[in-house]
This record gives sequence, C-alpha cells and structure tokens, in this order.
Amino acid sequence: MERAREVLELTKEQTESVSRLDDLANLVQKKTSFYEYFTLAGTRVDRVEPGLVVCSFKVPRRLTDSNGNLAKGAIATLVDEIGAAAVHSDDQPMKVSVDMSISYLSTAKLNDELEIVSRALGQKRGYFGTSVLIKNKETGEIIAEGRHSLFCRVASKM
Repeated sequence: MERAREVLELTKEQTESVSRLDDLANLVQKKTSFYEYFTLAGTRVDRVEPGLVVCSFKVPRRLTDSNGNLAKGAIATLVDEIGAAAVHSDDQPMKVSVDMSISYLSTAKLNDELEIVSRALGQKRGYFGTSVLIKNKETGEIIAEGRHSLFCRVASKM
C-alpha cells in the first residue's frame, strides 16, 4: 500500500502545474468541461447557418502526438463537438453521440490553420446525422472526414 501511495504522490512540479488550472475550474462552472476546453480552446466560429457550422482552428502543441501531428483523438473530438453544433437547437434537450466514423486522410502539423465544416445531413425522429470535413486552409488538403450520428429524445406528439 505504501508503494502505491508513493507512485501516486505528485511531485512539487506536478502540484504547481495542476494549481495553474484554476482558470479551467471557472469554465467548468459555466457548463464547459475541462475536456471540451482542452480541445476546443482557440477554435474560431466563422459562419453559422441552420444546419451548417464553419470554424477555423490553429493546431496547438497540446493536441499533437510525438511526431508533431494533430492527434487522432483530437480530430475525433472536433468531429464530435463541431458535428453536434450543426444540429444544436436551444428548444431541444442535449443530443448524445451514438456513432462516429472518421476517415483520417492526411496529417496536420503544429500551427497549421484548419477549416472545419460541419453540415447537418438530416433527421429521422430522434436521430440526427452530420458530416464534418477538416481541411488545411492553406493547401486545401483534406485532413479527415467524419460522419456523426446523434440521438435526442423527442417529445411525444400525444
């Protein structure tokens, strides 16, 4: 038990690093999770129309893998979050992801400027579908393409 305690104990440097996260605690209180903030910080919304969201995103160091590429998990989170934004509606409860399919076609490097376009594909009862395209703004190269299905319990018409 003592060995486990030693392994889990934070060093002084780790403790200081965690203490700098105070600003994130305030965001959590405003209904933004640490996870969303960590991934989406710096995302700029360029255009919003019914069924369409266009964003710009500069690849930060915190979301790169050991090769300096935008991490696959970060791409999946962008598909999830920005895909959901295309079908968001204030008059309905939150939608939950039920399926995602992502084709990773190329890589994005640190500081690359990306354009993320999310389109609503349709709705059948409580199911919604979106398509998300992530491409390099400068070269036009497609980084990833995702399909995203969400569910929201629709109020009964009875």
